[in-house]
Amino acid sequence: MKGAFIFAAAVLLTCSFSFGQAQYKVLWNFGSIPNDGFSPVANLVFDSGGNLYGTTESGGANTTEIGGTVFELSPQPDGTWTETVLYNFCSVVGLNGCLDGGAPEAGLIFDAKGNIYGTTAGGGANFCPLGYPGCGTVFELSPGANGWTETVLYSFCAVPGGMQRCLDGAGPRSQFVFDGAGNLYGTTALGGSGVGYGGGTVFELSPDVGGWEEAVLYSFCSTGAGYDCEDGSTPLAGVTFDKAGNLYGTTAYNGKIFRPSGAIYRLKRQTDSWTESLLFAMQGRSKDNYPEGSVVFDPLGNLYTTFGGGGTDNGGGVIRLSPQGRSYSSSLPYDGGGPAAGPILDVGRRLLYGTASGEGCCGGFVFQLNQSGKETTLYDFCQQPNCSDGAEPLGSLIEDRAGNLYGTTKSGGEYGYGVVFEITP
Repeated sequence: MKGAFIFAAAVLLTCSFSFGQAQYKVLWNFGSIPNDGFSPVANLVFDSGGNLYGTTESGGANTTEIGGTVFELSPQPDGTWTETVLYNFCSVVGLNGCLDGGAPEAGLIFDAKGNIYGTTAGGGANFCPLGYPGCGTVFELSPGANGWTETVLYSFCAVPGGMQRCLDGAGPRSQFVFDGAGNLYGTTALGGSGVGYGGGTVFELSPDVGGWEEAVLYSFCSTGAGYDCEDGSTPLAGVTFDKAGNLYGTTAYNGKIFRPSGAIYRLKRQTDSWTESLLFAMQGRSKDNYPEGSVVFDPLGNLYTTFGGGGTDNGGGVIRLSPQGRSYSSSLPYDGGGPAAGPILDVGRRLLYGTASGEGCCGGFVFQLNQSGKETTLYDFCQQPNCSDGAEPLGSLIEDRAGNLYGTTKSGGEYGYGVVFEITP
């Protein structure tokens, strides 16, 4: 165990920890240029040239319905960053709304050729009975001489199952992960073949000669009686592979106990199917202790994720599961908004980083945990008048090679529409 990244099984987060010596900088204020995007709620991604890419949930050139953008931030020699809007959603409008998608709430992923893939929570070619106009899309952005071209690879609710049913899933809000063969894996928060309207899905999207084919690997709310979803419900985050090719993730709710909280699940790959099991069911009052973020593994196979609390006595925290199954979870005094995204690991520095949203109370903060479980608050948002430094960090962080951290806030900033920020721990 010597030298490994290990800390106490659970660490609980509040807004009252001492500040570190981190340097904080706003790289971009949304609303800075005409037709800029508003409200980024997802993580960022780097390309090989050091440019940052992300999505905004709303805004852009087309705000007739649900809108949103894909943007690029490029560093300049003088230390500033410039933004380019690569795509404005809701550019193609039809009978069912924004045919090209709208309201992207997830981060992006690149393939080896430099194409970008992502999801939108709304829009698409199919009628949606479950929320936004349209049940969401999977899209690809491809670079070319005249800019970027968007292609909708899949529109959800292509397989309706009667009134208010989308058997293929609906409302994707998670970032993708590739497997070695180039297939995409993600989740939908709604739909599937589970009870009621469906508890969401884990799905695979595979390239084929005639286009991309979707396969539902698992539909949540498939076990239990009535609306008692013993297998979990409402996955808001994406999935993570282990070394054996199994998938892991979180659901915001599970109904195995009287009042639902969230769960951590595993999908185990079989010869021609996947088997789901809950590794850990959170405890707490209704809507307390629910995980919204993805999971991450350390070199020893320990799994880490975050959980937030929606009630009056729980602000959330970080949880660890070991390969032996040992786990721990607890609550803490309410701080107005716990983590809404999963953590990241810096194995070399033996540190874990994450964000706490601050929704409903304060601006949120960025935290650091060392291998002993000691927490340091690297930055507390809303320090400046009118929260000009940003507020509500809902997405996870990314780290560059120098150890600098980058993220987004949904609100705050010079114009109140959110920021992209950099932290040097």
